[in-house]
Amino acid sequence: MAAIVSSWFGPMAMTLAAPDALLLPPPRPASAVSVEEALASRRSVRHFADAPLTLADAAQLVWAAQGITRAEGLRTAPSAGALYPLEVYLVASAVVTVPAGVYRYLPAPHRLERTVAGDRRRALAVAAFHQSWIAEAPAIVVIAAVVRRTRLKYGERGERYVPIEAGHAAQNVGLQAVALGLGTTLVGAFADAEVKRLLGLVEEEPLLLVPVGKPG
Repeated sequence: MAAIVSSWFGPMAMTLAAPDALLLPPPRPASAVSVEEALASRRSVRHFADAPLTLADAAQLVWAAQGITRAEGLRTAPSAGALYPLEVYLVASAVVTVPAGVYRYLPAPHRLERTVAGDRRRALAVAAFHQSWIAEAPAIVVIAAVVRRTRLKYGERGERYVPIEAGHAAQNVGLQAVALGLGTTLVGAFADAEVKRLLGLVEEEPLLLVPVGKPG
């Protein structure tokens, strides 16, 4: 029988809810690393050890990007008009108990849903103008956006708000990585159409790739 845990989302089982759906361990609300220590220690990391991520670490990283922090649905990163145009994906290649693939993060149930099967690291590294080090990372957090959600309320101004939100989410991931003893950096140089194809995105536009793993 699956273990049942409680979180902001109520009881949930830490097991596969369906063949391609993975309920995640609840996010940890505290750590031994202060915000100040994380800020002082954060550096861009482009070399990763040959070590997998734990499922708990992967869960914490996607929660840091766009996780729910209040019962009314507020999230870890601010959003203009609480419209939340960002979509977070986890490209899992060496995450314990997680089959390789592309997973969409669903904040409200704190769940991953696999959208593409298979290891996409090397293909993403090629799409990122042959930055081969990306393929060393056991996982890549992808921040994408459906700009229309913000533009419907704010018009052309919404075009500015969405990348601001992406920056907030990416910094959250970077600081969370430090608190977990992991390293990461931001990658914004890539062929948009190819990354979109590799990740199976339809309406979302990819904004940032965030490779993450134990520093090598």
